[in-house]
Amino acid sequence: MAVIESAWGRFPGYQIDLVPCLGVARAWHGDLLLAESAAALRVIETDHVERLYFPEADVKAELLTTTDHHTICPFKGEADYWSVTATDPPVENVFWTYRQPFDEVGGLEGYLGVYHEKVRVEITSTWLDDPRAESTVAFPAWGDEEDLLRVIDAQPDGPHRFVAPGYHDRRRNVVEGGQLLAQAIVAASKTVPDQEVISAYLTFPKAASFDLPVELHIDELRRGKTFSSLAVRAEQEGVLVSPGTILMGAPVPDELRDAVAMPDVPGPYDALPRDMGVIGRDLRIVDGAYSPDPDLVGPPELYCWMRFRDDPGASHLRRALVAQATTHWTIGAAMRPHPGVGEAQAHVTMSTGIMAVSIAFHDDAPLDEWFLYATTATWSGRGLAQGEGRIFAGDGRLLASYSVQGMIRPFRKPPEAMGMDFTNAM
Repeated sequence: MAVIESAWGRFPGYQIDLVPCLGVARAWHGDLLLAESAAALRVIETDHVERLYFPEADVKAELLTTTDHHTICPFKGEADYWSVTATDPPVENVFWTYRQPFDEVGGLEGYLGVYHEKVRVEITSTWLDDPRAESTVAFPAWGDEEDLLRVIDAQPDGPHRFVAPGYHDRRRNVVEGGQLLAQAIVAASKTVPDQEVISAYLTFPKAASFDLPVELHIDELRRGKTFSSLAVRAEQEGVLVSPGTILMGAPVPDELRDAVAMPDVPGPYDALPRDMGVIGRDLRIVDGAYSPDPDLVGPPELYCWMRFRDDPGASHLRRALVAQATTHWTIGAAMRPHPGVGEAQAHVTMSTGIMAVSIAFHDDAPLDEWFLYATTATWSGRGLAQGEGRIFAGDGRLLASYSVQGMIRPFRKPPEAMGMDFTNAM
């Protein structure tokens, strides 16, 4: 084996993270199972697409044949390859391994990477307390529930300043409004820790990028013993992307209680699973109504069940996670009644995005149990859509109410004429 020069010393900012995959990973060619493991690794590398690696013992070697193909990676070492030869025709150079990886990625020894471009790769999460609960996400996924918590859990970085990290997945390099709302809720909760977020309102005048950190500046407009009002400014590289206001309040017991009833809709196991790229989050859509099919029409409403693998514990993180998904549904609901208009056209032929969101919190519940988003688009026209929604715990308690204003309009110029594409066009 030739001596390979490592490039690590020449690129001090380069990074490769080996992250345990929390779920059962599988690689398929059609119906042929090539690999299955509960100990796979997500390999997240600077300026590279995320890859999945299987322990060699969990790959079905009898379906593969070694090849004379070799490559040299200046950050990992020399790679040997396998083709899938149990198929007709064979699939060339699907798996690879580094027999003597560099010390910086020594954890790759004994693992085989897989080209998800050549075979189907997926990750399944299960909930052991319920054999019916299973969520499968295609790889490469956006990330895991832990990644979602990491990007919304803004950390203190000076007086009245918080920073939420950027994220490596740039296939769609635009931050959702719900993520900015969740980050603002976290920052406000840490600013006034003896109170809880009662309501929040944010607007989104400029798109934010995933790969850059978000800076949140909190201004205490009034700090009171019972209620506090805060202003929040979310910025990237000194440019405003989202201003808003947040009302905090001291918790008190009920003097009275009443709430609107939970809608009578099919439960999660009578709804259709929907893959939105988050490992460890089970999402079920009533009647499969959230669809990219422009010819699937129906009333302007969506009912979406959600459940996480793990409850985050802290109440402010539960509120942030609940808020994060509120901006998913209104545009899809507004499109439903209109033949020839669907989610698949968003950011391709139609300019869509969330312009404003407000949420009011009413109650709390663990997020590793089912909860329901019930969204109705109350208006669509003049390039805008308005939606209102409610979030219910599985036992019928009303957790939150929200209102969303979105944009739906044709591009004045095709994205490519503006030097853009699906990854960054609104």
